[in-house]
Amino acid sequence: MSSIEGKEVKKVIIACDAGMGSSVMVASQLAKRLKPYSVKVEHTPVNEIPADAQVVLCQSTLVNRARKAGTGAVILGFQSFLGDPVFDRVEQAIRDGGSLAD
Repeated sequence: MSSIEGKEVKKVIIACDAGMGSSVMVASQLAKRLKPYSVKVEHTPVNEIPADAQVVLCQSTLVNRARKAGTGAVILGFQSFLGDPVFDRVEQAIRDGGSLAD
């Protein structure tokens, strides 16, 4: 189990099966939300998660594949690309402080 304090997060990865389409949309939306906190948001295929990722968000069905990347990042799954509570949870931890853990 990995954890990180929200105030320490500087890089969030949105990972999906191919790294296209849906992850690009989610990354763009989340980047706008996290811009005031100087957090970089990138999208990538789940098999290519960069070593410097601190928090990885992916569909729940991809969580086990994301963990195989071995980055030590907090990996959080979501059900819906739009309006899933995990996005609010990440923003709140970064904005207000608090721990994120998988």
